[in-house]
Amino acid sequence: MKKMDRRKFLKGGLAGGVAAAVAAGKKTEAAQTFEGYPDSMGVLVDLTKCVGCRSCEAACNKEQGLPAPDKPFDDMSVFDEHRHGGLKRRTSEKAYTVVNRYDIPEGEGPVYRKFQCNHCNEPACLTSCFVNAYTKTREGAVIYDPKVCVGCRTCMIACPFYVPAYSYSSPINPVIKKCIMCYDTRLKFGKPPACVEACPQEVMTFGKRVDLIKMGHQKIRLEPEVYEDHLYGEHEAGGTAWMYLSGVPFDKVGFDTHIGNQPMISYVKDFLSIVPMVLCIWPALFTGFHLLATRKEARQAEQQKTEE
Repeated sequence: MKKMDRRKFLKGGLAGGVAAAVAAGKKTEAAQTFEGYPDSMGVLVDLTKCVGCRSCEAACNKEQGLPAPDKPFDDMSVFDEHRHGGLKRRTSEKAYTVVNRYDIPEGEGPVYRKFQCNHCNEPACLTSCFVNAYTKTREGAVIYDPKVCVGCRTCMIACPFYVPAYSYSSPINPVIKKCIMCYDTRLKFGKPPACVEACPQEVMTFGKRVDLIKMGHQKIRLEPEVYEDHLYGEHEAGGTAWMYLSGVPFDKVGFDTHIGNQPMISYVKDFLSIVPMVLCIWPALFTGFHLLATRKEARQAEQQKTEE
């Protein structure tokens, strides 16, 4: 078999990488114009009602067929657990939603907050993904297709809420894990997510997003002494399907209050447009460097033989 010329191989590898990067760049640019669906569904979460029972965690675990938790759902010692750096519990490949407790010094008691994917109107995970692994459905959910995922994890960088969790347990097929709003089993049939239906305190209200916005503002207007004058998620990051009412300042219960009203992709699109190029070109560059180094070593060996 005739050996391939190294220069042609390097040239072809770089050309292929550039072509793929250009195509990916065009896809990313096109995706940045994506807009949410005006009639999509959503969930309004009232933090003043949550008692931290973790029924929502148990319902999510059952609905999605997730592994059993390290501690039972009736074990409230999890609220005392903290990740490295003192951070609260986050979602993972084993838990698509978690409830955290926040002790408010000036408050009358602890405040509990449920944490899961907020299903943005214009998801940064979707617009940053150059293989189309994410989809924003008309019902409001942001779902994920593991079959096309290449494990680049740009969605983890892009998400303003740090939601997508990477599965490291499977070295053969590592994928992103996150809440999909029970799309396959409930949402697409008009049913509320399992966590919403399971809540005994009626903390969450499922309905059309536009109606939930009206409901949230009405509650704030009627009970200004109870609620903060803000509906979190109405505008943050371009708007989210999950929105929140709180009786204490949102930054006291783990919300990022510095997120702007523009979709997050507007802030990171320049950086993310480089990622596909790096992923496509970098292997070709390293292959080229390896070939050049090998060729140089061969020449040096030949030169030493000649000198001897």
